[in-house]
Parts: sequence; C-alpha cells; structure tokens
Amino acid sequence: MPKRLYALLPRGGSFTLQVALRFAALVTATTAIVLAGGGWLLDRQIVRSLETLHEIEFDELREMIGPNPALTAEEIRTRIRTDTEADAALYYIQLHNDSGTVLFRSSNLGDTVLPDLAGGADHWTAQVPSVGAVRISEFHFAPWHLKIASPVAPLRRLLKDYLKVSGLLLALVTVTSVGLGYGFARLTLRPVRAIRETALRIRGDHLSERIPVPAGRDEFVALVELLNQMFDRLEASFRQVRGFSATASHELKTPLSLIRLNAEKLQRHFSHDPIAQSALGDLMEETSRLHRLIESLLFLAKAGSGALAIELKAVDAKDFLHGFTEDAQLLAHDRTVVFQLSRNEAGLVRVEPNLIRQLLLNLLSNALAVSPKGSTITLESWIDAGLWHLRLTDEGPGLPSDQLNRVFEQFARYRHTQSEEVHSGTGLGLAICRSIADLHGGTIHAENRTERSGLRLVVSLPAL
Repeated sequence: MPKRLYALLPRGGSFTLQVALRFAALVTATTAIVLAGGGWLLDRQIVRSLETLHEIEFDELREMIGPNPALTAEEIRTRIRTDTEADAALYYIQLHNDSGTVLFRSSNLGDTVLPDLAGGADHWTAQVPSVGAVRISEFHFAPWHLKIASPVAPLRRLLKDYLKVSGLLLALVTVTSVGLGYGFARLTLRPVRAIRETALRIRGDHLSERIPVPAGRDEFVALVELLNQMFDRLEASFRQVRGFSATASHELKTPLSLIRLNAEKLQRHFSHDPIAQSALGDLMEETSRLHRLIESLLFLAKAGSGALAIELKAVDAKDFLHGFTEDAQLLAHDRTVVFQLSRNEAGLVRVEPNLIRQLLLNLLSNALAVSPKGSTITLESWIDAGLWHLRLTDEGPGLPSDQLNRVFEQFARYRHTQSEEVHSGTGLGLAICRSIADLHGGTIHAENRTERSGLRLVVSLPAL
C-alpha cells in the first residue's frame, strides 16, 4: 500500500498534495505494521488459550482416571466416557500406555489415531485424516500418555475475519489520512504560501512589501527573516538603479544638448570654411547618435529593473498598422526598398501604442539595414488563440542558426550568413524590442526563411 501511494505522487505538482500523500503513506504503513503485529499476537494468544484449555481438560481427566496403573481399557472408558462425549465438540481425546497400546479414543475420532509427538514437543499442530488440522497437546502421567486435540478451523476462520476487518480498517485509515494529511500540510505550509504570495506582489513599482513574520523561533521564522532581508537589499538595489537612471538622464542628456547647440552656433560662424563645416556636422551627428544610445540604455535599465510602468489601451490592430504603414513606406522608399503590409486582420488588442510603434520601427530599421536595394520587406498581422501575431520578413542574408537567439542581446554584433560584414548600429534595437514584448507579456523570436534567403522576426502579444 505505501508503495502504491508513493507512486501516485505528482511530479512537479502541488507540494501540499505531495506532503499529504507522503503523510498518508506513512500512516498507512504504520497501521499495516500494527495490524499485522496484532494478527500475529492474536494467533499466538488463541493457540496459547487452546493449550491452556487442554491443560484444564487434562486435570479433569487425570482426576477421573486416578493413580491406579492396573486399570483396564474398559474401566478407563467407563470413567471418562461421559465427560469426553460432553466435550466432543471441543476436544479429540486419545489415551495409550508406555508401550504405545491405545486404550481409549473419544467417539468423535472414530477409527482415526492421533499422531505421536513431533520432535519431542508437548504441543504441536498436525494434519489428521478425516479430522483435519488440529492442535495437539500430550500429557504424561505414568504409565499413561493422554493426547488432547482441538480443531484449528475455527481459529483460521477467526484470523480470516480479522484480516477482512484489518483490510477495511486499512482502507479507511488510508482515505482518512489523505484528508487529514492535506489539511495538516496546508496548515504547516501556510508560511510558504505567504512567502509565495508576497513574492508575487513584489515588483519594480511595489518593492516595500514584506512577508509577515510568524510567531516563534522555528526554521520558517528564520527563512522568512532571511527572505525579508534579501527583499530589503533588492529594494535598495532597485532604488540605486532608479537613482542612476534619473541622474544619468539629467547629467548626460543636458551636456549633449549643450554640445549640439554650440556646434550649431559654430556652424554659422564657420560657414565659409568647408572643413570646419564637415567636422561640425560629424560632431552633431555623433552627438545625436550618443543621445539615442543614452535613451536606449535608460529605457533598457528601467524595463529590466521593473521601474517602467506602462498603461495599456484597447487599440484596433488594423487601423494602428495602417497608420504605421504610411511612415514605413516612406522610410523604405528612402532606402530604395519596398515595404508592404500583406496581411492585416482586424481585432482589438491591449497595448501601449507608442511602445509598439517603437518596436515596429526598430524591427523595420534592422530589416532596412540588411535589405539589398529593390528587395521587399513584408509585414503580416493576425489574431489567433488570444494572441496578436506580427511577422516582419526581409530578403536580406539571414543569420547563422547559432545567432538567432543572441541577436536580442544588448550590444549584440553579428555577421550575415553570406557576408563577413559586421552589422552596424548600437546593438540595442532588438534588445529594446524584446523588452517591449516582455512588458506586454509577449514574446519575440527570429527565424531564417526556408524558401530563400532572409530573416523573419515574429512578435506575439496578448490580445483582447
């Protein structure tokens, strides 16, 4: 029974149920051992009780026979026949002398002879023809040997009934212990559930939550205090990240703005100097690029720390992509590439529109950077099984299979499958796309086209 119960334990399932089943297995095993021990003791006690009754019967018969060793068989029969017939339902009785001559057999034996001692024992169990299994006790008082036997069948029926009752009790104990074990496990694991519920409530915008410390000084209390200390350190770390983000946003962006303003002023003063004009143009371009890089890093830092809270809105996917397509076609035309929206199904989605637009622009910029002139970039949109799927496909060189996952890492640099040229850019565009998808509870992945060269970027976001 315990092994069968243990086999029912779910793998990876509820720990409360696992504890309940283990508790039930332990209780059932203990009960089975106790009942088995009780059956063994009951068997021994019944056998001992039979032997005691034999001793009592022997004392009565010895008194009836008396001490005279010269008694004949007829005289012995006359003295004890009445008593043996009265106890015929309980005992089989046989008397013989030292030479082995049987002088008396109770009428219920008929012609059957009880066997002699087994290995010199005073009490033993034997199988007697026409009688069945009996428990025999032999007593010696010179010159007589008196055998008293009782049938074992009632004892076996009693033990069989005991086994039936024990089986029912064991089944009842198993069922009851599962229920009690489940309640005991839920009560015992209440602090663990409190830990889980509190951990689920702790987010980047809600870091002050702590696990209630239960009374006492046991292991659970020590665990709760340790976790609360860890949450304190996490909160302090998140505050440092937020402080860095705010400081970096002010301390880095402001000097960059001043550099750009001064460069614009210098351009007016050096309008007659082409070399100075070119140098100042490069300075302004790099300043703008550095500004975009800082904005991207700040976005990733906020998104990764949980400090970026977004407000989701219900948006019609079809109308939203129509508006995006107009800008995408202009950007593609500037690169001599064709952009087309080949599939655009209607449906409501719950998103932060500005972030989704940024995600699509980043995907488009990545595709434009690798698409040859005259090629086509295709965007598809459909809603299926509660998800809004966006798939952007280009006709570029694609990626090696080992870089399909790495392309979403920050500052990822990769080489095309048909070229040794390293992809230019900050290496943050696709990392930002993954962060935006994560903020919406969605996913993004890359895959190579199978029918020709090119890359597909697939985004799946929850829909209404």
